[in-house]
Amino acid sequence: MTGLHGRPTAAELIAAVADFLDGDVRDATTGQVNFHARVAANALRMVQRELLGADGAGEVVAALQRMGYPDEARLAAAIRRGDVDDRADELSDCLRTLVSHRLAAAHPGYQSP
Repeated sequence: MTGLHGRPTAAELIAAVADFLDGDVRDATTGQVNFHARVAANALRMVQRELLGADGAGEVVAALQRMGYPDEARLAAAIRRGDVDDRADELSDCLRTLVSHRLAAAHPGYQSP
């Protein structure tokens, strides 16, 4: 599927820059610049996976709605206030969904056996 503005999509542009950093820049540098190029490429790949995994955002929204909160910030505030202490099982399920979604973007394959 192409993006709103056709091709290349945002995810494809991000992948191209990450490949450039991982290839040309890292091959031509050493030390701190090489390390920073690798970190930057990894950060871009996380953004790319987040863009491509946007369909999983529906699971996050649904989990928050089941808890009765529109976003993570309000859920976090409710947790700090102790408003959900009596809903530990529901909260645990919600937090698993939120963390799983983040891990899928940050560390693909983390949940694979």
